[in-house]
Amino acid sequence: MIRIYNTLSRDKQDFVPIEPGKVRMYVCGMTVYDFCHLGHARVMVVFDMVTRWLRQSGYDVSYVRNITDIDDKIIKRAGENNESIRTLTDRFIAAMHEDADALGVLRPDAEPRATEHIDGMLAMIGALEQRGYAYRAANKDVCYSVRKFAGYGKLSGKSIDDLRAGERVDVTEGKQDPLDFVLWKHAKENEPAEVKWPSAWGEGRPGWHIECSAMCSHLLGKHFDIHGGGQDLQFPHHENEIAQSEGANGEFVNYWMHNGFVRVDDEKMSKSLGNFFTIREVLKKYDPEVLRFFILRAQYRSALNYSDAHLDDARSALTRLYTALKDFNGEATVDWNEVHALRFKAAMDDDFGTPEAVAVLFDLAAATNRGDAKLAAQLKGLAAVLGLLQRDPVAFLQAGPSATEGMSPDDIETRIAARVAAKKAKNFAEADRIRDELKAAGIVLEDSPQGTTWRRA
Repeated sequence: MIRIYNTLSRDKQDFVPIEPGKVRMYVCGMTVYDFCHLGHARVMVVFDMVTRWLRQSGYDVSYVRNITDIDDKIIKRAGENNESIRTLTDRFIAAMHEDADALGVLRPDAEPRATEHIDGMLAMIGALEQRGYAYRAANKDVCYSVRKFAGYGKLSGKSIDDLRAGERVDVTEGKQDPLDFVLWKHAKENEPAEVKWPSAWGEGRPGWHIECSAMCSHLLGKHFDIHGGGQDLQFPHHENEIAQSEGANGEFVNYWMHNGFVRVDDEKMSKSLGNFFTIREVLKKYDPEVLRFFILRAQYRSALNYSDAHLDDARSALTRLYTALKDFNGEATVDWNEVHALRFKAAMDDDFGTPEAVAVLFDLAAATNRGDAKLAAQLKGLAAVLGLLQRDPVAFLQAGPSATEGMSPDDIETRIAARVAAKKAKNFAEADRIRDELKAAGIVLEDSPQGTTWRRA
C-alpha cells in the first residue's frame, strides 16, 4: 500500500484512487517566458519519479502538466523583445522540453496550453457567477469573492482573518475585499489583440488561477486523485484553485502533494539575491544525470540545498554506482521478492522515500563490487525505476563534468599508450610520470590483467 503525505490533511494517508487501478494526476507546470530554473527542474524530476513509481506499482496513470502561455510576464517579455506571444512561448516550450529530456524526464500524457482552454475558463467563471462566488468589480475585472467560500484557507491552514491581516492588496483596485482574486482581467488599452478574448464581461484574458482549474477539470474530470506542484504554489494558487473548482463543481482533489523549495548555499534562490540558476547553466558544469540524482536523493518534501560542493558530492556518489556496473554486461532485471528490492519498495511506498531507496542502491553496489552478477542486475533494474544508471558505465565514467572540460579521450588514450610503452621498456619512472600527469588532470587509471582503463575523478 502506497502512503502519501497529503498537504490538505497534513499527514500520511493510504493512497486509494477514485477508480481502482487508475490514477489521475495534475501538476502545475511552467510559465514560459524564460529558461527553466532549478525550481522547475525539481518539479519535473519529482513528479516524473512519482509517475514512474505509480506505474511500477501497477497503476494506469494519466499525468497532466500544464503550460501557462498567457500571463503578464509573458506579455511584458514579448513586448521587450518586439515579438509575438506565440513566437516567445513556442521558443521557451521547446527549451523546456530540451531541459526535461536532458534530465531524463518522461513527457506527461498531456501538456495543455492555457490559451487552448479559454472556453472552459469562461464556462467555469459563468458557473461561479451563477452560484454567487464571482462578481464584476469596479474596474471591470471579474473577481472571486473569497468570503463566500466557506472552506477558504483549508489547504494553507490559515483562517480568512489571518490571511486578511497579512494582505496588502489595495481595495481601490476594484475588489470588494483585498483577499478576492481576479478570474477575468478586463482588457487594457494598447494591449495587443493576441492577448484579448471576447467574453460576456467584455474583452479580456483569464486570471492565472482559473487556468489550472479549467484545464485539469477538462482533462481529468471534476474529481481526480492527485494535484501537485512546488511548495510556493500552496498559497495562494492552489488555495484559489480549490475555491474555484469546489465552488463551481462541488468536489475537486483527494491528495495534494508539494515538493520543497530549492535553496542555494542555504539561501532562498531568487534573482534579487543573484543566486538564481537556470537548468542549462548548471548543465554546462555537470552531467544531467548528476543533477537528476542530486534531486532524487533528497526527500521530495524537504528543502533542497544547491551548491557546487553538493553537486560535486552527487557526482562522486553517482560515479561509485556506475563503477559497480562497469564490468556488468547482463540485462537489468528485478526480483521483487529479493531483500534489497523489498527494502526499495518499502521506501518508495512510504511517501516516495527516495533517500532510503538510493541507500539500497549503494548496498547493492557494494555487493556487486564483490562480483555478484545477480545483484548487479538488481542494481540496474531498481535504478531504472528512478530513471538512473541506464547509460553505458564507461561512457558515464569517462564523460567528466562537461564534454568540453579537461583532456579529450584521444589525449588520454595517447598518454596511456605511452605509459604502456614505457613499462615495456622498463622505464618505470616515465610510466609513473605519465600516471601522475593524468592524475593531476583528474584522470584515474585502473590496471588489470585485461589492460588499463580510465575514468575521470
